[in-house]
Amino acid sequence: MKKLILVIFSFLTLSNCSVKEKPEFIGLENIKISDANNITVQITADATFNNPNDIGGKLSTESIKVYVNDVEMATLLSDEFKVPAKEHFSIPLEVKIPTDSIISNKSIAGLLGSLLTQKLKVQYKGDIKYKVIGFSHKYKIDKTETIKIKL
Repeated sequence: MKKLILVIFSFLTLSNCSVKEKPEFIGLENIKISDANNITVQITADATFNNPNDIGGKLSTESIKVYVNDVEMATLLSDEFKVPAKEHFSIPLEVKIPTDSIISNKSIAGLLGSLLTQKLKVQYKGDIKYKVIGFSHKYKIDKTETIKIKL
């Protein structure tokens, strides 16, 4: 009898919660160099969303590639992020790039230009996947921004 009541209660609870639509991807914001030293350069960004649904879900990055001055430097891999219900939220996208790969032969011209102009062209390109019970959606990410280098 207790199991039947639990099943009915669970069904009623889940039937009141619904996925009306996918969370809205607002954009990629705050792209910046958050840390730089002689070993790595850490570039961060925030992927901002609004979830109008009564239930959450999970977001995961799907091989987002990071380009610096049009040269692929890293692939962003991260853990799944919990999506809060009925909330505006953002998830951090962080990548550490070895300093020596930025100074490699294939990007030396771009690096010299960046040092002269004190600007760096950073591009995030790939997918973020939203998953919830029986529903999934991919958001295409392709954002390029020129960020200022602090010397």
